[in-house]
Amino acid sequence: MTTDHRAQVDELLADYRRSRDQLASVQRDLARISGSATSPDGSVTAVVDAKGTLTDLELRDDAYRLRPAQLARLIVGTTREAVAKATEDAYRTLTPVLPAGTDPEALLRGTADLRPGEIGAEEIQPQPTRRRPVAVDDEDFEQREWMTDVDAKASRRTR
Repeated sequence: MTTDHRAQVDELLADYRRSRDQLASVQRDLARISGSATSPDGSVTAVVDAKGTLTDLELRDDAYRLRPAQLARLIVGTTREAVAKATEDAYRTLTPVLPAGTDPEALLRGTADLRPGEIGAEEIQPQPTRRRPVAVDDEDFEQREWMTDVDAKASRRTR
């Protein structure tokens, strides 16, 4: 009987080592994943890692022709596209090693073993950010609210 148990323990340890080696391999593959996207006009390129963290941002000189809000939207949209590419690569990396029926997206979100009731029925809504008023200097074009400034100047002229 002791020899039987020893063989079972050895088999379990071998299975554990294979699983651990496979997990290490998947972790290395995930660490190498990055997603890159370039804006339609070519002025912004964003690179993210497998977790969606921005790791590089390139702005061509012509990107600065845009107003700050436009450039910000272009950066955010391009970064989202890069995140989508990295996420797709992460799904492809995880899918072959996951048990059948496991959702790689839920696994990456950390909700794979939770039932819908445990996650919460309603989506968490982001809180709107409050903008602080910015003092307007007619010579400083860096942080202007363009439409607000035009409206303010027009109302000063009519007074």
